Amino acid sequence: MFLLYRALGALALPLLLVYLLRRIARNRAYAQHLGERFGFLPFRRTQRGGLWLHAVSVGEVLSSMETIRQLKSTLPGTPIYVSVSTLAGRDIAVQRLAGLADHIFYSPIDLCWAVRRTLRHLDPLAVIVFETEIWPNLWRETKRRGAGLIVLNGRISDRAWPLYQRFRWAFRPVLACADRILVQSEIDADRYRELLGEAGPEVESVGNLKYDATPPEANAALSDWVRRLNPSAVWIAASTMPPLVEGDIDEDEAVLAAYQQLTPDSGNGLLLILAPRRPERFEPAATKLLAAGIPFVRRSALGPLTLPGVLLLDTMGELSGAFALADVVFMGGTLARRGGHNVLEPAYFGCPVIVGPHNQNFAAMVDQFLNEGALRQITTAEQLAPTVAELLTEPGEYGARAQAAAARERGATARAMKAVLDVVDQSLTHEPGYWWLTPLEWLWQSLVTLDRALRGRGHRLPAPTVSLGNLTYGGAGKTPLTLWLAERLPRAAVLTRGYGRQSREILALPPRAQADLSATGDEAQIFLRSGRVAVGIGSNRRAAARALGKIFAAEAFLLDDGFQHWPLARDFDIVLIDTQDPFGGGRLLPVGRLREPVSALSRAGFVVLTRTQPARRYTRLLARIRQENTRAPIVRASIRPVTWMRGDEPVALAPGHYAAFCGLANPGSFRASIAALGWQPVSFTTFPDHHRYQAHDLEPLTTLATDGLLTTEKDWVKVAQLGLAAPVYWLRVELEVDGGAELLRLIRAARKGESPT
Repeated sequence: MFLLYRALGALALPLLLVYLLRRIARNRAYAQHLGERFGFLPFRRTQRGGLWLHAVSVGEVLSSMETIRQLKSTLPGTPIYVSVSTLAGRDIAVQRLAGLADHIFYSPIDLCWAVRRTLRHLDPLAVIVFETEIWPNLWRETKRRGAGLIVLNGRISDRAWPLYQRFRWAFRPVLACADRILVQSEIDADRYRELLGEAGPEVESVGNLKYDATPPEANAALSDWVRRLNPSAVWIAASTMPPLVEGDIDEDEAVLAAYQQLTPDSGNGLLLILAPRRPERFEPAATKLLAAGIPFVRRSALGPLTLPGVLLLDTMGELSGAFALADVVFMGGTLARRGGHNVLEPAYFGCPVIVGPHNQNFAAMVDQFLNEGALRQITTAEQLAPTVAELLTEPGEYGARAQAAAARERGATARAMKAVLDVVDQSLTHEPGYWWLTPLEWLWQSLVTLDRALRGRGHRLPAPTVSLGNLTYGGAGKTPLTLWLAERLPRAAVLTRGYGRQSREILALPPRAQADLSATGDEAQIFLRSGRVAVGIGSNRRAAARALGKIFAAEAFLLDDGFQHWPLARDFDIVLIDTQDPFGGGRLLPVGRLREPVSALSRAGFVVLTRTQPARRYTRLLARIRQENTRAPIVRASIRPVTWMRGDEPVALAPGHYAAFCGLANPGSFRASIAALGWQPVSFTTFPDHHRYQAHDLEPLTTLATDGLLTTEKDWVKVAQLGLAAPVYWLRVELEVDGGAELLRLIRAARKGESPT
């Protein structure tokens, strides 16, 4: 089925391009960000292991907000990417998800190459699809990468169900790609189970996430305008829709006819807020108002209005908050055969709500509200005016009952979060196997084997030697852990290669020594700044240890980034695994980021999981480690931001406009630390790891940041001498190691000549 779908997609590409060109011709806004629909994303990923949430349009974006808030709280530092399909959806996402989503973009067209490009760019740990977005290529490619796939707030409406049944043979293999399907009701759960048959993912009814959505407050300008207008009552006709088929009802016309019945003379002070469902309906609604001679103003151009009159809500994103101003609400899409819209937002504000007979999209919710006397239902457009009049005169308990019914159903997000975390913990991403790249991996493995054979004689140093390293290329937190150990072991010495230095000279530096940055490199400067660690620097670390022995009697040697350093024997190896990117895509360099196969974990005497999060259990990752090594203790470590520093002095940083920058292998860790302290810099710029800064690199940032620059200690030691006009603050952090006492015990045992295991 997937091959058939891919073939049809290739054949349909010209038609798709014609369709897009026609949409652009009708609305130039479709031309903006067009590349995103083909997988060309405009932002740079700063961290792997994020979450991609796909919310089609306005409704899905609004229902996703509480989920995103809880994800940010539960998984701090994890990037959140949100994709949408519609112009209105993007506008709402930009407005409502500011500060929640790291990036917002248009979802790729479901062509295999476009989907793959997007997934490679994001490299997400899981993809979360809201409601009913079944895209075969997206689902299959997500599965091929080992990322989790979750359907959240899933539903199949009464109107769509016959189509799903007819084509279940096509839907079944796609739905089987999901890890979990979380739906709104038991009716939806039964339908998904019927489509899946015997096999497939677990389907669970957790409730409707829209119950948990908290509508925003009404726009201040709109609230003030209504207050000054001082209407006798406010009626909102929300999300009105055009006819679906010939003979169907045009809800704008039905609402305006009801309005004219309610306002036979100018003495009535009624304000109608007319909110068409889609932006393309704004102009037709204005035309109808002009033709009927009804006084009105547009929300986009607020001005004087004589009551009775109409406010045409021709903006997006304000309807939810406007319900707080209403005395009665008619929910559109229910007189026309459109299946209805969500009644929860007006219910949240305790508004009496009127619906028509067509509520298939929210059947369970509407039935519940009707059973509890929390809605008024009409069957014809002619009943609209008298029902509005009745509720304006005698609202009864409809609003209070609706508010209570909505409140009782809250909590779906919390129930869904457990399932989401389970899927995330079972995910372990990898690069799909492209066979034509495999020879490059073979070549790399051959070179590593040859290097070990030629240099791996294992010379033993005069003191116990411990290596700290990782399997992948890039940062995993080696420097913080090396410093953490060195500060807790008396007379410890660090042997480092001296990345980024401009000298090949072997250096031996006792504690509290000072040396020029160009001679040491940035990481060695951090060790020296602690004042408690001796440092030997050189690519030949045996020679560095020999030189250090002449001035310092080390009782333990720590090999920084030494897991693949064959010339020196070690008493045991500490392997760090970055939980955001554990195995570098599962492929060897240069295809992936693995220096050695995962089987090399068998040499580890101790495994430290870095950048861990308390809410995660890392089930799949721990199982994979245990496949290769059954004896090494496994502990967690995390970075805790402490305070901002200026030079060597802590400072209480005042709120202001700051620009952040760093040159790290994993810049996402610094970004997460900044966020943990509640800072939102005006910009976040990344440079290559061990970047040699020049003043012109940072000059553009100083124009953005009127109050200063934020960076890491590793970067600060390189920019401190540049003489920048703006002050530079660096973040002091502390490493927290859960199980650090056991690690220190093993090292001390090695120092006494005991077996570390």
